Amino acid sequence: MLQASTIQFLKELENNNNKPWFDENRSEYEATKADLEKLVSSLIPAIAAFDEPIGTLQVKDCTFRINRDVRFSKNKSPYKNNMGASFSSGGKKADVAGYYFHFQPGKSFAGGGFYLPPPAQLAKIRQELDYGFAEWKTLLNNKTFKKYFPDGVNGMDTLIRPPKGYDENNPAIHYLKMKSLFVSKPFTDVELQSKALVKDIAKTFEAMKPMIDFLNRAVE
Repeated sequence: MLQASTIQFLKELENNNNKPWFDENRSEYEATKADLEKLVSSLIPAIAAFDEPIGTLQVKDCTFRINRDVRFSKNKSPYKNNMGASFSSGGKKADVAGYYFHFQPGKSFAGGGFYLPPPAQLAKIRQELDYGFAEWKTLLNNKTFKKYFPDGVNGMDTLIRPPKGYDENNPAIHYLKMKSLFVSKPFTDVELQSKALVKDIAKTFEAMKPMIDFLNRAVE
């Protein structure tokens, strides 16, 4: 579970996203960071129970800095108004499909898949979708998968036309046009403070594991 003070800190940061305020409230940030890291340290073994390689990760392999890179952004706010953790074989920087927990008051979710894979990997994923579409449909139609992800796979951004080498009439064309393949389940602020949070996030990740395995098989 996360503490109410942790949720409150990010709410206040969103309204005071500047260095003077952050420096003045650094102790609250450190407490928030420690609270999230405690959650991540509990999630690692919970995920490893059904995806063994995740068990080798350390907290630092999964969490992200709160500082934003503003060099090429019109938004010059120095800090993110969210925190997150990525769980994948090889850590957060590995180009593989994995699990992701996004912590943002009112917008938190547990998700996973592949977000904007590099072109070479996306080509491999599309090939696997083309060849193995029957398997893909089966795992997406699984009762547990549909229970956790009733909205199905989100492409984030999709092509208007079929990718090169594929026809509009291809049975998998809906997914072949996707630039990302991602599923997510929202978590309310109340759910974030539940003692069952680690178990609930882990069950969400476990429900998407067949999709994660399919995507990683494609790129590996």
